[in-house]
Amino acid sequence: MKNPKSPARGRNANALTVRTGRPWGVIAVVSAVSVLALSIIGYAAISTWLGSRPWEQRLTEVSGVVDYASEKPAWLTSEHESGPLTYEVTPSAGGSHNRAWQNRNGDVYDAPIAAEQATHSMEHGAVWVTYRPDLPAEQVQSLASRVRGVDYMLLSPHDNLDAPISLQAWGYRLVAMSPDDERIDEFIRAARVNAGLEQGATCAGGVTATGPAIFLRRDSRNSDGRGLHQPRPQNSLQRRLGAAGGRWPPLSRCSPWDRR
Repeated sequence: MKNPKSPARGRNANALTVRTGRPWGVIAVVSAVSVLALSIIGYAAISTWLGSRPWEQRLTEVSGVVDYASEKPAWLTSEHESGPLTYEVTPSAGGSHNRAWQNRNGDVYDAPIAAEQATHSMEHGAVWVTYRPDLPAEQVQSLASRVRGVDYMLLSPHDNLDAPISLQAWGYRLVAMSPDDERIDEFIRAARVNAGLEQGATCAGGVTATGPAIFLRRDSRNSDGRGLHQPRPQNSLQRRLGAAGGRWPPLSRCSPWDRR
């Protein structure tokens, strides 16, 4: 004789099985965070690799950069010559220059400066940013914000540009239509200091006057042709240097009239 089913066994047999669903919300959040973390790590790795490439490669890969250093190396002489000079391109992107350099410690000039002195600044590693005199004021201020107070940078208007904005470093040039052009910052990052033949020439004390080149004359007290060159005083620095009885102090690497 079969035993009747107990009430407890019957209840268990009729009970429904309840399964807990997967926490899809948590999984989605974790997945999104993981993807974001991997993206950040990948971006950092790529940025590090891009930044570690030689500066010449980074500079010449900027779209539109003209590489005179490779294409026209004969233009890039580095002699000291007096008075106004003629350059193969305008604005100058390198070549012989005056002994005096234009101050380039983030200087913003409101009038054209001498190419012969700006070229000497580029030899030291400066980037010379130029713009058409009729560039709107707000665009000039945008350029000035990139330059002001930054070593190895100088900004000035320039007549007869073939584009609204032109950037020059020793052996390289980039033109832009607007200060919003991202290539401007790429050019500066790659070329500043790096492109100069005399990298790390940190002394200030260059010419701060605007206008044509300072004309230099040979001091008759020197017979070897390599002696002191005395410019006509045009600013307070030059007046101080020439104050004591007309005698000029010996030149050094920290003078705007350096010699090799």
